[in-house]
Amino acid sequence: MHFASILALVGLAAAAPAELSKRATVKGFDISHYQSSVDFNAAYNSGGLRFVYIKATEGTTYKDPKFSSHYTSATNAGFIRGGYHFAHGDTSATSQANYFVQNGGGWSNDGKTLPGMLDLEGDCISVSWIKEFSDRYHALTSRYPVLYSSPSWWKQCTGNSNAFTSTNPLMMACWSSSPCTPQGGWPYYTIWQNADSNPYGGDSDVFNGSLDSLKKLASG
Repeated sequence: MHFASILALVGLAAAAPAELSKRATVKGFDISHYQSSVDFNAAYNSGGLRFVYIKATEGTTYKDPKFSSHYTSATNAGFIRGGYHFAHGDTSATSQANYFVQNGGGWSNDGKTLPGMLDLEGDCISVSWIKEFSDRYHALTSRYPVLYSSPSWWKQCTGNSNAFTSTNPLMMACWSSSPCTPQGGWPYYTIWQNADSNPYGGDSDVFNGSLDSLKKLASG
């Protein structure tokens, strides 16, 4: 489904920082093998977290050794979950999209699987590389990946490109008590990574909408 159609279904609108506390939001987190032991049941039942992104792959050869166990435990605890891929701009975007989908980053229309997330940080990666990865992921799964970056990375590395605003949800890294202005012409962020820590491990995230809206994002 085209992202513009998802916008209509999810019903998200731009929220000014002062309005965020008045809007429905959903707490989540993102993790990798660095969080070797995660109490998913406590995160769900005591912490009120409802979604999690879990590192699956990096480049074309690396599989996160904790992905399978994290993913299974998150599923059993009731989380809406998805995999993410750490991008390497020095090797083929198509090959990396293929590798990601083959090793945990796929998508199924079951209402609990988020579209895969492409982690863009560190060394700069070109707009054409991102588009090639995004288009290949869409061809394989029928979904466009969520794009993760900070506003500063996006401006420095893509010239603040607006090439993805009508297709890809934005996961904005902005470690602050209030959201940054979304980069790249996105009218709003879909997920805000608001801190580089979480009581249950990894980073803290906030979905910009209700739980029903989050489920619609997972459903496509």
